Amino acid sequence: QVQLVESGGGLVQPGGSLRLSCAASGSIFSISQMGWYRQAPGKERSLVAAQTSGGTTNYADSVKGRFTISRDNAKNTVYLQMNSLKPEDTGVYYCYAVGHGSTGPFNAWGQGTQVTVSS
Repeated sequence: QVQLVESGGGLVQPGGSLRLSCAASGSIFSISQMGWYRQAPGKERSLVAAQTSGGTTNYADSVKGRFTISRDNAKNTVYLQMNSLKPEDTGVYYCYAVGHGSTGPFNAWGQGTQVTVSS
């Protein structure tokens, strides 16, 4: 029973910044990977960024150089710092985590948080 709670979304002007956070709670033994997907209206959900517990990162080409993913393993929390935001970054951002709990492996998703980039 693992739950992810997201926060930090909102409305921002082009060129602005937002920081998303996602905290995992429950019977967690270890988390091997946490990251973020996003889904724009009428489009498929796609990976934005991911990070393993060892620090390996992966970014979508469209956000490289602008977004930074980070983790606080002690707090089971992942962050997404989004700078130089563009209108095409608009969408619902979903946090996910993969790992093992007290009863076995898990894959968990957050509830989603809306990010809107508009003038």
